[in-house]
Parts: sequence; C-alpha cells; structure tokens
Amino acid sequence: MDLKLNNKNALVCGSTQGIGKATALALAEEGVNVTLLSRNEDKLKQVLSELPQHRNHNYIVADFSNPDDLQDKMKSKGEFHILVNNTGGPKSGMIESASTDDFINAFKMHVVCNQILAQACLPFMKSEKYGRIINVISTSVKEPIPGLGVSNTIRNAVANWAKTLSVEVGSLGITVNNVLPGFTNTARLDQIIKVKAEREGTSEKEMESIMKNYVPAKRFAQPEETANTITFLASECAAYINGINLPVDGGRTKSL
Repeated sequence: MDLKLNNKNALVCGSTQGIGKATALALAEEGVNVTLLSRNEDKLKQVLSELPQHRNHNYIVADFSNPDDLQDKMKSKGEFHILVNNTGGPKSGMIESASTDDFINAFKMHVVCNQILAQACLPFMKSEKYGRIINVISTSVKEPIPGLGVSNTIRNAVANWAKTLSVEVGSLGITVNNVLPGFTNTARLDQIIKVKAEREGTSEKEMESIMKNYVPAKRFAQPEETANTITFLASECAAYINGINLPVDGGRTKSL
C-alpha cells in the first residue's frame, strides 16, 4: 500500500525515546521530512542522526512544562502537514492523594501544549487542504486505570479536546484522532510496573507476568507497533477516519 506520505512535513513530539522515536523513524522511512521535538538537545541530535539523511529533517528544543517557551519556539514554525502530540504521562498515584499542582501541571503539559501546537500548525494545514493531528494518549479514556488518577483525568481532557477539534476542521481536509497505546515496552511502562509491584508487595518480574496475562496477546507491544498505526493515520489512506479513539493494546481494553 502506498501511503502517499513522500515529502510531507511532520512534527513529532517526545521523539527521543519510546513511541515518539519509533514514530519519527517510521514516518521518515515513508519519505516524510521529520522535525523532532523534545527538551533534551543531545538526545535530539542522536535521533536526528538515525533518520534517513537524504531528507530535510530538523529538531526543536522545547519543554512542555513551560508552555510559554513552547509557544515562543513555534512562532516562526508551523509548516507541518502532520502533528503527533506525544509526551510523558503524569506521575502515577491514587487520585485522592494528588495535589492541585499535579492536575494543573499535567493540564498544561498535555492540553495546553497540544492547543499551542495545533494553533501553530492549523493555518498551514488549511492552506494545504491536508492535515493530520494524532494524539498519543491512553486506553484510560475508555477504562480508567487504577493508580493513575491524574493521568486518567487529563487523558480524557485531551480526548474530548481532540473530538471537538475534529468536528471543527473535518471539512478542511484535516483529521484529528487519538491513539491509545496499551502496555508498551517503554520507560513509562517500567515505571508503572515498579509502582504496581511495590504497592502489591511483589517483584517487578512477577508484576510484569501478571500484566501480560491481562492482555489476550499475552505480551507487551513494541513501540514500533504503535508507530505503524500512527503512520497509517497520518496518511492519505486514512482520510475518512476522524475523531476516533483507537486502542493499540493487544485486545486488553474490554469496552468497545
């Protein structure tokens, strides 16, 4: 299948590791000019060196904990056909013990920064009559995950923000969709396993086994599997898919 992505421009957030990095690599392999975005310039340079060198790749250094800085960095940019919103999830913990700052900071990093990036990219997408905004969030928008109180709350805020935007721009050749990764071999999953193991008084190896048994596929996903889904949604082939929450979770989510 020809995804018709050659010479499209993409901005991929959180692209120095995990799903973000895998997505940057997958898009670049399809002929996309990729701009990486993260807070660590050394890691950005390393990933940049791994992308196909015959393309026009670049990077932006920005920290999502500082939305004003992100907005300033995006003032002279925005010529992207594809925006992949992806950033590390809020810290784990029970919702009853979460502070107001936990909620405020998470809202800034996920909802406010997504809004800044979308507003920066939408004028060009409209002029091109082609745009793909893809948000990497969580299966918690379908089933809240125990022990991730702040994340459950904020991820749903992102999902509803995206659905609202998808209706507003759907007639302009622009789609807005959410990808919901299940258990994926990333640093984030390692953290979740550690917290769960400590809470349940068991080993991390045993908790890993327990969590794999939650999944009909009986394994964790690789970041590349989620990246392939994002790449398809970024393509012309997915032009009639808009405003959805798409789990990539091996069948773990029980709701439809």
